[in-house]
Formats: sequence, structure tokens, C-alpha cells
Amino acid sequence: MLYLDHCATTPPHEEVVAAISDIMSRHYGNPSSIHRLGVDAEQLLRKAREVIAGTLTCKADEIVFTSGGTESNNLAIKGAVRSYRNRGNHIVTSAVEHASVYECCKQMEEEGFRVTYLPVDETGAVSVEDVRNALCDETILVSIMHVNNEVGRIQPVKQIGDMLKSFPGILFHVDAIQSIGKLNVAPKELGADLLSVSAHKVHGPKGAGFLYVRKGVNLTPLLVGGGQEGGIRAGTENVPLIVGMAKAVRLAVQKQSENAEKLYRLRKRLTNALMEMPELITNGSSDPNDMAPQLVHFSFPGMKSEVVVHALEQHGIWISTRSACASGEEKPSRVLLAMGCGKERAASGLRVSYSAAQTEENISYFTDCLKQVVEELRGLRNTIK
Repeated sequence: MLYLDHCATTPPHEEVVAAISDIMSRHYGNPSSIHRLGVDAEQLLRKAREVIAGTLTCKADEIVFTSGGTESNNLAIKGAVRSYRNRGNHIVTSAVEHASVYECCKQMEEEGFRVTYLPVDETGAVSVEDVRNALCDETILVSIMHVNNEVGRIQPVKQIGDMLKSFPGILFHVDAIQSIGKLNVAPKELGADLLSVSAHKVHGPKGAGFLYVRKGVNLTPLLVGGGQEGGIRAGTENVPLIVGMAKAVRLAVQKQSENAEKLYRLRKRLTNALMEMPELITNGSSDPNDMAPQLVHFSFPGMKSEVVVHALEQHGIWISTRSACASGEEKPSRVLLAMGCGKERAASGLRVSYSAAQTEENISYFTDCLKQVVEELRGLRNTIK
């Protein structure tokens, strides 16, 4: 078995699993309880918050625990625009955001907010100048992802953050779910007021995430009740998963430089092999510095991507068609269409994502199998045409 769908989710580290199991067994108190079991759980929660804050070079009380990336993105966007509606009703985002941002903005339009969906170039990049030109007196939030989850294009979020310093009344949200542990993610360096992270993208547990909320930023809660997480996110905190997430995030950031070097080496080997197959077209920028190291995206025009996925599965290889949240859709990729790809190319996109645990031999096995699959499907593609 060769699992190459790490952007969808990652296998948890053994030490993360062990930590979660230990805490579930021995430290099961409610962190809001005042007895000893509750105090022990609260101390674990506080330590996890401090560990995560240390990796982001921020304050511990700027970390709000959530159930994952989708909730973090929804809390950032809905919480911010509802809280600051007295300032205006305009949101700026891009046409290639993850569904948890894109659909959230669509929902905000139903509440009367106006949203500008910025275009991207053929590599998938947003223009800083386009962001600036979209701003107006009514703008209250800009939300741009750090790394596109489908094609891996790195967005110029630091340059956008620097530009927005001239507009102190506008909040800046960064979806860092695919960049944490791969690129430098320090909210203050990026100029981010809000920043979303999910645990299961860095070998942590599913169902855990957090939102960085800059000190002084007020959010209208999505969930109200017991007043946990500084009143921003009510509900008893999932201490075992939060501690597991803190461990996973710490490990990812500690090994970031070492892993990135290996990931870029794997990426180069993979892209070189793909370019030797004339049927395939890589998507994104040809400059590796523009792209995240952990994934490669390509198209097989004229062939449904699901057909290739299932053909590779027969070789014990698992890849994906796009974001796992949209993998069941048969329509062309919204991201590739926004990049100017035709419908045929946009409907045949495939994403290969890996971790530093993979080897060059793994990549060679994948490309050898892919070449065989492409040759087998070439006749079928010509028949379809």
C-alpha cells in the first residue's frame, strides 16, 4: 500500500496516538470542574495552548481551540464580519479558496454582506494589487489562504498582510491549514489577525483544530453556552485531542526545515517524471519556489480523474482528485476553472500528496504504475473523444 493523499488527511504519529490514549484513560476530568481531576485536565489544556502558541510565536491566550479547520474558518469569517458589521459589509476573498471559506462567504452574502471573489492567474496566484484595488470604505475582512489545498500554489499572504497594515480597520484572515509544518507560519510575520489550523493535516487527530485570534480582535461566537475558550467557543474542550494536536503541531514545526528539503526533492523527482508523459499536464507554477513542497497536481485531459484514481488503486496506490471535501463531485474543478483551464482539463485533475516519510523509491513506484495506467487508458481516452 502506498498512501499519497496526505493533503486529505495524514496517519497520526504513534506518539500522538499514545498521548491521546493515555489522557483519555487517566485524565478524563472536565477542565471546567474545580476538583482535582478537573484541575489536572485544565493544566493539560493550558500546556497544550502554550506549546501551540510557542510554535506560532504568539500569546497563549490568542489560541482558540475548535473542532477542526472548517470550524476555524467559519468562526474567523462569520465571527469577524458579524462583530464588525458597524464598520461595513464588504468581504474580499479569492475564487480558489477551500470550500469552508468559499461556501461560508456565499452564506454571508445571504445575510446581506457583499463579497468580492478575486481572480487568479494561470498558476493559481492572487495578485496583491487586485486585493488592494478591491478594498473600499465598506471592507471589513480579507480572507486569503496561504497554500491552495488543490494545486499547492503559495499565495503572497505576507505581501498582502504588509499592504493591509495601511488599512488598520480591515481584518486579515489566513487559512494556514495546508501550510503549517511546511512553510513558516507566524501570524505576526504574515500580518494575520486570524489564522486557521487543523490537526489531522500534520499527523494529528481528526476533530481538532485551532484559530489564532490576535489580541484585541472581537469575534461573535458561533457556539454559545458555558463560556469556554474566552467566551469565543462554548463547549467542553476535547482535552485528549487537543493535547495530541499540540504534540503533532510541535513535531511538524520542529522538523519543518529538515522535512521541507526532502519534500522538495520528492516533488522535483515527481514533476520530472510527469513531464516525460505527454498525456499529462502539471498544474500550478513551474517555479518550485511558488509551490508548496508536499503535493503535485496534474491533469489527464479527456480522461475522468476518478478512472485514474481507481486504476491506481489496483496497484495499491491511493491518490485523490481534488480536495477531499469535493472529491465526490463530478463537475470540473472550480479551482482549475478559475486558473483558466478548459473544462476537459479541469475535469481531469489529480492530486498527489506525500509526507517526508515517503522515499524516492516510493515516488518511482508511483510514476512507474502511473505510466502503465496512462498507456492502458490512452486508447480509452481516444475512444471517448
